Order: sequence, then structure tokens, then C-alpha cells
Amino acid sequence: MTSFFNETPFVFPFKKNEVKRWVKRVAQSEGKEVGNINYIFCDDEYLHKINVEYLQHDTLTDIITFDYSEGKVLHSDIYISVERVKENANIFKVPFQRELLRVLAHGLLHLCGYKDKTPEDSALMRNKEEEKMNLFTVV
Repeated sequence: MTSFFNETPFVFPFKKNEVKRWVKRVAQSEGKEVGNINYIFCDDEYLHKINVEYLQHDTLTDIITFDYSEGKVLHSDIYISVERVKENANIFKVPFQRELLRVLAHGLLHLCGYKDKTPEDSALMRNKEEEKMNLFTVV
């Protein structure tokens, strides 16, 4: 089951049921199943505290994915900084909704085993993000 929570005021720009179906399609396209996936929308300050406390990274980020998956069943808390997504949308000159969808896909791809620490892994991640975004027929 996919759930959505806010730690900061935020109006989710998609129909939640459509995103839930998309999350299931993304998981299935990678041979996985959806267990409990929680998307938590927050601000930079909230996510920065998590980054420092749990990952010992003193930096801003757009997403942190905590993976609790068991085998092929995906379980996770995925924290997304709405502020970071807005800023990145401006930097990359894309609509906010498109950048948010990319970040939603990014978290799912981490759960499916994709990394982004090396240039090669990052390139594969970007290609996979585009592939999975294309599964979302509303955008």
C-alpha cells in the first residue's frame, strides 16, 4: 500500500489513486511488489535533520529513501523535500510536477536496487527515471 504524509503544508499535484497505480506498475516492471511505501513530504530543514542524524551527511537533498524491503516486496519511508524539488525544477527548467514525479521514481528505483554514487550508476538511474516516468500516463 502506498501512503502520503505531509510534514509541511503541501498540496499534492496528482490524483493519489493514479500515483498508487503507477507505483505498482513501476514495481512490477522491476519484478517487485508493493508492500508499505510511505511518501513523506517535508521542507529542507526537516530533511536536513534526518540527513545529519541518520546518514551523517550535513547537506541538503531532495530525497532520502529508507529501505525496509523484504525480498521482492518493497517497504519504505521516502522523505521528499518539497523546497528542494521546487528549486531543482527551476534549475532544470522543468515543471514542478515533472520534477516531483522524477523524485518519486528515484526513490522507487533505489528500492529496486539502483544506485547513483558513480557516474555510470547515475546515468543508468537517470535513464530508468525517464523510463518509469513514461509509465505515468497523466503527465
